[in-house]
Amino acid sequence: MFQATRRRLAIWYTAVTAVLLLLFASGVYLYVRSTLIERIDDTLNHVVEIVERSLVIEPINNHADRFRINVEASFRNNTGTVEDDHIDLEWFSSTGKLLWSTLSEPLNIPIHGDRTGETVRVIKGESENSKFPTPHSSLPTPHSPFPTPHSPLLLRQVTQRVEVGRQVLGYLRVSHPWFEVTKPSRQLIFDLALGIGLMVLSVGASGWFLSGKAMEPVDESYQRLKQFTADASHELRSPITLIQTNVQVALADLDLTEAEATTSLQYRQQLKVVERLTQRLGKLVNDLLFLARQDSGISKDTFSACPMDALLMEVVGEQQLLVPEKEIALSLDLVDPPASETSPELLENWFTLVGNWDQLVRLFTNLIANALHYSSAGGRVKVELARIEGINRVSGLRYTSAQLQVKVSDTGVGIPTEALPRLFDRFYRVDPSRTHTTGNTATGSATGSGLGLAIAQAIVEHHQGHIQVESTLGKGTTFTVTLPITLES
Repeated sequence: MFQATRRRLAIWYTAVTAVLLLLFASGVYLYVRSTLIERIDDTLNHVVEIVERSLVIEPINNHADRFRINVEASFRNNTGTVEDDHIDLEWFSSTGKLLWSTLSEPLNIPIHGDRTGETVRVIKGESENSKFPTPHSSLPTPHSPFPTPHSPLLLRQVTQRVEVGRQVLGYLRVSHPWFEVTKPSRQLIFDLALGIGLMVLSVGASGWFLSGKAMEPVDESYQRLKQFTADASHELRSPITLIQTNVQVALADLDLTEAEATTSLQYRQQLKVVERLTQRLGKLVNDLLFLARQDSGISKDTFSACPMDALLMEVVGEQQLLVPEKEIALSLDLVDPPASETSPELLENWFTLVGNWDQLVRLFTNLIANALHYSSAGGRVKVELARIEGINRVSGLRYTSAQLQVKVSDTGVGIPTEALPRLFDRFYRVDPSRTHTTGNTATGSATGSGLGLAIAQAIVEHHQGHIQVESTLGKGTTFTVTLPITLES
């Protein structure tokens, strides 16, 4: 599935880029071609102006109002120059008869008085011209007309009518080979096609690479979802199976025995097991629902002022009810504000932040319960609350931001270094054989679902804070939670 999606992304990326390159190349080609045509037309018009100024005009039979062009005197000095520039000259009489030409063979093209330029095609033996609109693409031809029998000759022509007063003396037609446009145009097409081909191949390779990079988070999320589904199915299956087994045993005993006191006591014990497993199953479902809501962003929890000192006193007080059984010293340490702070309002709200009371209670209940759970008899669990004043820099402006830092330290079995990166993963549990110690009744039976630390991290992130863990195997673990006093909007 992911390979097909990656392939489609790469194809779309390459196709869009290819279309854009084709549009760009077409624009470049049309611009260069029109520039070449415009340059040739300018050259032809320039030659027309030069030749027109060099024409020798003579009166006819000493008539002052009748003139003619001395062809030999007018075009004698222009032949060599126009040949060097691949330009041909033709002079026609006022009736359209060809009188002089630099071409080796007449074109037999009728006169078209078009000073703006036109493209014509002639074939040997053809009596009429085929006029093409500008621009026109063709194969390049040599300067000399009719190089091979029936081969087309394309010319760019400008025709100028020469007049003196109202008398038309003749027509001057200047021609330029069209291959001066088609040859560089063809070369440009080849270069653009080669460049586009290389670019498309490069874009295709880069598109495949980039689509792979873009699919990595999706693939990772999908793999996590698969793992989450498998783990959740396993966690849900175990209590359901036990509930079903206990119910089946109770029903079987009910069928085989009579209603006696001992039987009633046995049923009561089995039903208590069912109740306990049902509660465990309900807690697991609630934890999964909480994480799902946090992931989807649909949580509608309200935030208000929460005095963290009072909150931690409540949580620690609840957890101390479990301490006598394990003989663990549980203490809460509140770091006093500095003596330099004299603001009564600030001192009164020194440990107050904006947050959700229920979520914060759940967060620190999980952390403290974990610390008690993995501490040996006679151990110590310490909870410390402090306010931290920091200087942050945002957009070049300095401002003071305050944070509350809560540390939950224990002297338990510790966590292996290789397990720390995955500690907050859902359903992840450290290998019991590496964390349990002999005689540690607190860790003798782990009944957790592996979601406690994942929930703790989700709550911390929901409050725009961060959580860190430091642990030394065999010496203890410290969780550090840092929460901002005020949430950023």
